[in-house]
Amino acid sequence: MKWRSLEESSPAEDLRPLRDIYAERKELIAQYVPRETQAIHARVIAELKAKNVARNALPEGASAPPFELKNQDGKLVRSADLLAKGRLVVCFFRGRWCPFCVAQLEALNLILPRIEQAGASLVAISPQTLQQSFFMRDQHRLRFPLLSDARSEVARQFRLIYRVPEYQQAIFRKVFINLPFTNGDDGWELPIPATYILAADGTAFYGSANEDYTERPEPAAVLLALSLASERSAPAIR
Repeated sequence: MKWRSLEESSPAEDLRPLRDIYAERKELIAQYVPRETQAIHARVIAELKAKNVARNALPEGASAPPFELKNQDGKLVRSADLLAKGRLVVCFFRGRWCPFCVAQLEALNLILPRIEQAGASLVAISPQTLQQSFFMRDQHRLRFPLLSDARSEVARQFRLIYRVPEYQQAIFRKVFINLPFTNGDDGWELPIPATYILAADGTAFYGSANEDYTERPEPAAVLLALSLASERSAPAIR
């Protein structure tokens, strides 16, 4: 299924809070997705929560592992190079097939100028292939790099990875979500959604990870964290 952005279907941009956009998509899912399918997705979320996947992810205050990944155009992007310019917002998402990921990246796209005004860069990381990232960036008119994390090696270092259980794999196949094709490997692994903001030294001073893929931090929370960081680092006026 292709989830079109509002920019494609309407000249107006969707400036609603992300929670309102998500509520609308949840209503559509409740209306059109079979209940047994919804129950399977809910079961996976419950099992991930029971395993404390989000709690065990890279915590705030920890040093984030450096990474080198290719963007949608095949260009190598190094976290060290981006951090040399200032702070770095890193968004881990599942893939272009996920409507909640699409909504989050479109919302971040709208605030990209404000992120950059705050002296930060933005990248989004997923296990999908370069080609899938290219299609996604073009389709949704995203203006920041989409980095392909082959076999989820970087997400694994952030401790975000889980293997899609076989009973959910069957559902994905039924609705034509072919992860081996989309991700270029047969591992059936995905990251839980997570957003980090890294200081110039690589320390994660903001982190939000959630086993529930239908819940993501508001873009406003990212801007607030960047603003507070700027205030803390500003020299005192005497």
